[in-house]
Amino acid sequence: MITSIRRTFTKEDINELNKKYISLTITERIEELYKDFVAEEVMLTSSFAATSAFLLRVFSLINPAQKVFFINTGYHFLETLQYKEHLTELYGLNVEDISAEKIDHEFTDEDETWKKDPDLCCSINKVKPLEVIKDNFTVWVSGLMEWQSDHRASLNIFEDRGGILKFYPLLDVTIEQREKYIKENNLPFHPLVEKGYFSVGCKHCTIPGKGREGRWNNNPKTECGLHL
Repeated sequence: MITSIRRTFTKEDINELNKKYISLTITERIEELYKDFVAEEVMLTSSFAATSAFLLRVFSLINPAQKVFFINTGYHFLETLQYKEHLTELYGLNVEDISAEKIDHEFTDEDETWKKDPDLCCSINKVKPLEVIKDNFTVWVSGLMEWQSDHRASLNIFEDRGGILKFYPLLDVTIEQREKYIKENNLPFHPLVEKGYFSVGCKHCTIPGKGREGRWNNNPKTECGLHL
């Protein structure tokens, strides 16, 4: 059972954290994280999407015991589930699946909610399952990078998001830096990348495309709601 030890931070506290972390390398940022926060305060999530191996590899080297929460929407590509299992074994990850309540997921399945209201489908299958656990943590780590979307370009390394402190250690990593790290460390890509999927979400709402243009095709939606 998770015991809540959640702390809160003022705007001034967050500004100081951003000043401190901005000049650090990715590895230094994650090492520093465990100096500023105890491990039980840290919530790490991963979608095991296109290049999730980057952040997961760094965490596995610094704190292999860190729990990684995977939101299993029930609509993932088989390749995503296989990639998750591969990275879990490869890096010795401590992964825990979280999902919507059975009755809620079954509603979206029978209703095909992703067709008529993708925001509601994401809320039921992605946002709400995380809401159940996130109040137990102080800081939520995510692998967002600012070049991925206009919204992500507006973020800081640390942000207050609904009372939880969001931490984006990869935020200012460029595409070139990411590719270099992947190549130098021989990180495995998601198997759908070679088929033209640059961003991978649920199978009903994802098609091949550069950047995030293949997500929620023919819909102005660009985020699932987790990071807004």
